[in-house]
Amino acid sequence: MALVRIDGDDLVVVIEGLHKVWALKSSLTIPLANVRGATVDPGMIAEPKGIRAPGTRVPGLITAGTFHLHGEKVFWDVRDPAKTVVVELADEEYARLVLQVDDPRATVALVENALT
Repeated sequence: MALVRIDGDDLVVVIEGLHKVWALKSSLTIPLANVRGATVDPGMIAEPKGIRAPGTRVPGLITAGTFHLHGEKVFWDVRDPAKTVVVELADEEYARLVLQVDDPRATVALVENALT
């Protein structure tokens, strides 16, 4: 699971617990200027993932790490699809972040409020 917070002009994502091992990453910092928006999207888990490199994928259990699809890199950290938030990015290493968070609606509100 990921914790999402705003720190000044940055969106900070902290990967918690064993998810750090599965995703091979402990945190991400993205300038808010490069965040296009966020949505609650539990159906995202059904989308193609692409090539995993590096990361972990056990269908129906966990998708975590960096995945390459159609020339884009997407960061995933999802175990419970019902709690999925997708953060769209521009001019970043990743095209989007697909994250499991504790409260998806509150996370989307946090991101959207920081962008206004």
